[in-house]
This record gives sequence, C-alpha cells and structure tokens, in this order.
Amino acid sequence: MEVEAARASDSVSESRWSKLAVTLPVRNVQALAASTGELTAEVIERYIQPDIDAFAVLDEHSDEVPVIDVGKLSSPESVEAEAAKLKFACAEWGFFQVVNHGIPDEVIMGMKHDIQKFFQLPLDVKNAYAQRQGDLQGYGQAFVVSDDQKLEWGDMFALFAQPPEARDMSYWPCEPHTFRNFIEKYSSEVMKLAHSLGVFVAKTLDLNPGPFEDKHVAQFLRMGYYPPCTPMPEKVLGFTPHSDMSFLTILLEVNSVQGLQIRRHGAWIPVKPCRDALLVNVGDLLEIMTNGKYKSIEHRVTINAHKERLTVSAFHLPNYDGIVSPILETREEKLLYKTVKVEEYARLFFTNKLEGKRALDHAKLSQ
Repeated sequence: MEVEAARASDSVSESRWSKLAVTLPVRNVQALAASTGELTAEVIERYIQPDIDAFAVLDEHSDEVPVIDVGKLSSPESVEAEAAKLKFACAEWGFFQVVNHGIPDEVIMGMKHDIQKFFQLPLDVKNAYAQRQGDLQGYGQAFVVSDDQKLEWGDMFALFAQPPEARDMSYWPCEPHTFRNFIEKYSSEVMKLAHSLGVFVAKTLDLNPGPFEDKHVAQFLRMGYYPPCTPMPEKVLGFTPHSDMSFLTILLEVNSVQGLQIRRHGAWIPVKPCRDALLVNVGDLLEIMTNGKYKSIEHRVTINAHKERLTVSAFHLPNYDGIVSPILETREEKLLYKTVKVEEYARLFFTNKLEGKRALDHAKLSQ
C-alpha cells in the first residue's frame, strides 16, 4: 500500500509539469510553409529574427565537438581516460555526442520512421492531439507569450513520457499504429541512458552519485518539425537562443538535415553529428547543482531553405516538488547559486519567452 501511495503521489507531482504552459495559439508552420501563396511580407515579418547575425558562425570548429564513448566509460581499462574527456566536455562545452550508447538500432529506426510518418499526416489528424489550454503536451508550439513577439519557424509534438503513471494517453497518437510502442521503447531506453550518464557525471566530480540519481525521475519528449523556409531561411530560426531547464537533455537527429548550433566563446558552432550518435547537453539544473563547474549550453536551431529537419529531444527532470542545491567540493569553494525550488524555477522558465540563459540568472547569487 505504501508503494502504491508513493507512486500515486509521484504521478500527481510529475503530471503537474505539463500544466505550466501559457502559450498563445499561432499558425501551424508546416501548413504555412506548404502554402507559398500565403507567405506574404506581412506574414513572414513575424518570423524574422532581428539579431540573428549578432555573432559569427564558425563552421571550421564543428569537428571539435567532444565525442564520448559510453562503452569506454563502462570498461575498467578505459574508464579513466574517457571520464576525463566527459569532464572536459561538461566543463568546457556543456555539450557532447555519445556513441556506443546501447540503445538498439531497431528502436531508434522505428522512432525515426514513425516521427516522420506522424508529421506527414493531414493537419486535421495531427490536430486531434493539439495542445489544450495550459498544457505543455500535444501538437503545436511553445513559449509564445505575447501577440507581438517574434515567432519560431517550427512545430512540435510533446509528451510527458516518464514515469509511466504520469502519462496522459489521450495525447499519444494512434497513427502510425506502431508509434505508441516505439515512443514507449525509446523513452525507456533513453531514460536508462540518462541515469547512466548522471552517475558518470557525478563520478567526474568525485561525488556520491546518489543526489544525481533522483534528478532523472521525469522525462519530457519534444518532437520538433522544422519545415524549409524558401523566402529567407537565413533570417528565421526554428528555436531562438536558449539553454534548457533540464538536468540533461538527450537529442536524436531524425534525418540528416543539420541545424543545431551551440554558442561557444561568443560565436555559433554548427553541430555535425557523428554517425549513430546522440547529442547531450548540460541543462540549467545541472549547472546549479555543480555550482557552475558544468555549464548549461546556449543553443539555437537554424532553418534549411529546401529541406525539412526533424528531431526528438528528451528532457530529464527532477521531482516537481523537489529542490536543487549546489554541491560544494570543499569548504573553501564559493557558493555561486541559490538553492532553487523546482516548481518555482519551472514556472519561471515555461511562462516566459526563451531568451538566452535569462532564467538561470535568477538562480545566481549576487557577487
């Protein structure tokens, strides 16, 4: 009875994650992109980002993005060297690719196939899973908080996938007919990977993995569709610059169209994923927990002129009722961040327009 009561409590707590949305309804971008006659100067103006060229784009640094071999982290012969690479990636980049991650190929291929098929469905079919007012889940957009803000060139389909008892199955698509099954399998596999990475991250700081393990009790999946923008792709963004609220985010590139850029040393670096790699970035909550030793990465999504781009992001989150406190390695270490209530930070993050790392500024102590 106690176990069942605890699960019920967790379910209520985690389901509250999805009730944070204040997004205003806007036009479906996929349909807009397909109706070239409707792309008037007035319509496209809402999507043009005025500061898109504020920082240089350094393509020549794309091959410097760290690559972490999860298999080597699990091997006594190679763990020390690979853990050093992981520590460097978290501290200096806030971003890395993982290979040999252990997720079966058939799960990844099935997920990729069904995501593409879902976004190919007629709009009225997809709208059966449209976001309901005040809910982060469903088909639509996010972070639209005013009628005059610049819009992002993309649609999303989002689900609360973990823990299983917190799912709202009314959002889970019946088409394609295998989609629910592959979401379940993929979500579970990525959750296991996130737990493993959390343990490895703790060990790179010589910390007890215990406090890190309960930071992965919830998982939010966001499947992104970024249609081509023929008129002026260089002036629009699929996602404006931001960091993620999460502890860790794990991204799957569904097709071969690139678009992710990460900000490093005041410039944008395009990410060119290795074959079969997943992309991992440090989130705000991990930055707070490590007292700034590992920093969340600011990133954005650019748009292709001729090809669509699809992705699925898995955001790993702590208990909604929990707190995140900085862990200090020594008594002499200066405290840089406040202890934050997860609920309060989530409300701040999800009820505002994405704008760099502005949400994290509220967690920093004045120096």
